[in-house]
Amino acid sequence: MATFAISCPSCGSYAEAKKGFLGTGTKGTGLLGTGLFSKEIICSCNHKINIETDKINSTNCPHCKNDVVYDQSKGDAALCPVCKGTINTVADVAKTAQISCPKCSCNIQVNKNSTSYDCPICGEQNIDVQQRIGLANIAVSGIASVIKYEGDNETFIWKHPIENFNFGSQLIVHESQEAVFFMNGQALDLFAAGRHTLETQNMPLVGDLLGEATGGVTPFHCEVYFINKTEQLAIKWGTDTKLEYVEPAYGFPIQIGASGEMALRVEDSRKLLVKIVGTEGGITQQGFVQKMRAFLMIRIKNYLASYIKRERINIFEIDEHLLNISEALHEQFKPDFLDYGISMERFFVATILKPEDDHNYRRFKELHFRQYADVAEARLAQQTGLIDQETQKQRMILEAEGLAQKRALEGYTYQDERGFDVAERVAANEAVGQMSNLGVGLGTMVGVGGAVGGAVGGMMQNTMGALNSGGVIPQNQTEPPKEPKEASATAPCTKCNAPLPTNAKFCLECGQPALSENEVICPSCGIKTIKGKFCLDCGASMIKKCSGCNTEIPAGGKFCLECGQKV
Repeated sequence: MATFAISCPSCGSYAEAKKGFLGTGTKGTGLLGTGLFSKEIICSCNHKINIETDKINSTNCPHCKNDVVYDQSKGDAALCPVCKGTINTVADVAKTAQISCPKCSCNIQVNKNSTSYDCPICGEQNIDVQQRIGLANIAVSGIASVIKYEGDNETFIWKHPIENFNFGSQLIVHESQEAVFFMNGQALDLFAAGRHTLETQNMPLVGDLLGEATGGVTPFHCEVYFINKTEQLAIKWGTDTKLEYVEPAYGFPIQIGASGEMALRVEDSRKLLVKIVGTEGGITQQGFVQKMRAFLMIRIKNYLASYIKRERINIFEIDEHLLNISEALHEQFKPDFLDYGISMERFFVATILKPEDDHNYRRFKELHFRQYADVAEARLAQQTGLIDQETQKQRMILEAEGLAQKRALEGYTYQDERGFDVAERVAANEAVGQMSNLGVGLGTMVGVGGAVGGAVGGMMQNTMGALNSGGVIPQNQTEPPKEPKEASATAPCTKCNAPLPTNAKFCLECGQPALSENEVICPSCGIKTIKGKFCLDCGASMIKKCSGCNTEIPAGGKFCLECGQKV
């Protein structure tokens, strides 16, 4: 804490003391503080220095620049207790003004052009010098000559502390303000932004009342209220208790809380003054919110619960609807606040407080998110299965293409390869030495393609004919060609099971291509092919497998023999 020098008006001794002299003692020639904010200081000469009755004043010495307390009653003879230089000279008085500290009431000599000053006696900081000079002038004359307000932005309405004015006084209203004059309990003239000289011409309502009451004699008594018209942001709100409703998606009771911010602006100054402020000295943001708290809480709970139920908003997805909720509540609150002269410019629901410790809430929350997890898992499994099937298909196609290229390089076809397989099985037959089995085995080789198949088939027919007639087997002779038999009827339609006419290529009922007993339709490419494990055209597998357990399913089967899953 800073220090100041003070001299005794009786003996002239002085000491350096801390600002505030809170009974902490002094050093120097013996001045002692006597207690907290004491108005008296006991000197070593036993004189009680009273800072009011002894006309003690405070200033900054123009010579040594110390904060000093001196006896202003000595006039031009007043000396600085430190450097003994003159203080209260005529020149110094012309440059300074005397104000009183709002805390300790001590007189302080300050520069007239200063904006703020710290009291050296009690330590009060940032004293508004210009305001105190104005109050000092009013205290002398009892009349305010300049009427204005330059307060903070968190005040809606401020009442001027002076109520005595004179025609000709200056009223200064800033761009973001309005001023209303009250007289005899009535809101009369209203002034917009600008500098106004108080005259009967621009104060017709006040002038009429003054003419009746005082006969036009000034000064006059009137109350002036300044209204802040700025949009005041970040005014917080929150529900004092939780609101309860039945959750529309799952139908269980739930309790939630809500909080957020709003922005307000004075729309009708007179209405706000009459309905809210009354005879009070003004109203701030918090004061207004406090007055409107019950009004606000009841409507927030009612509006919020009704909107959630009407729109069937899921509690677990409510955060993504906060903007829509805010806009809906804003529209409902507008007329409510306008009734008090306040325009609600913005309203935001920032947070919905959910009952995370409630058992029912946690249970339904798990069910809600589980359904999405199950769908995601099933979709992932499906995609993985498709990828596996596509991989298997590509592998089979590559294998088939490789086998086809191998056959082409070795000079045989797939039909030749099948014929060779049959010949190998015949050779491995244990009863191949018996002629009957030999005939059957060799007969199956008739299907072997190319010249080998034709030669073997002819030789087999000649040999069997000779043996049956008891004759000699002819050499290099073939059996004469037989008359072609009339083609027998084909198998029923494989799709609708309707009978097919002889040599029919398509079913007359469903249009399905006619198939022999050794033919099938490839499920992959849709082309008719010979029964086997792979399609001769696209190479796709012709074997059905269960999608659940991957077990091979017999032809025509509709259910898996292992797990029972429907094909």
